Amino acid sequence: MTNEKLNIGIILGSTRQGRVSPQVGEWVKEIADKRGDANYEIIDIADFELPFLGTTDGSEPGIAAWSEKIFSLDGFVFIVQEYNHSISGSLKNALDIAVREAWGNKAAGIVSYGGAGGVRAAEHLRGIFGELQIAGVKTHPLLSLFTDFENFTTFKPADLHFENINLMLDQVVAWSGALQPLRK
Repeated sequence: MTNEKLNIGIILGSTRQGRVSPQVGEWVKEIADKRGDANYEIIDIADFELPFLGTTDGSEPGIAAWSEKIFSLDGFVFIVQEYNHSISGSLKNALDIAVREAWGNKAAGIVSYGGAGGVRAAEHLRGIFGELQIAGVKTHPLLSLFTDFENFTTFKPADLHFENINLMLDQVVAWSGALQPLRK
């Protein structure tokens, strides 16, 4: 292991207009940056303009840039919103379209939100983690659209989430570091 800080991507799991994932991602990054234990970066899948898997010849520059970005990271925090009891189509596509080897032997945490805290979307995402060889950490902060968002659009998290975010980040950093030799 080196003394270099790990690089952890905070991946925004929605590309839809009016999404609130950027607010949640910024909040997680603000907490994470105060820790000083890793380099944290928000990764917005919307910035890569990814086509849907199998609908093009795969030569779009966003596909290569997305895979390179995922390769460059040691771990992830996924900001996941629940759509119809699952993750968004754009997040599933982003997971599928990146070069498979980019994901393996890395750790990930999930911060989810929805009417029921996004728990069903998070559970679907954990199943995908297994296939991509991503180690999902146990602590999973759940945010409610009813109590953590004003008018369902303005993020105002309850103070009780701060401890869970830090515990999840502890686990993501520890596991990402422990898996580092497998990525060499």
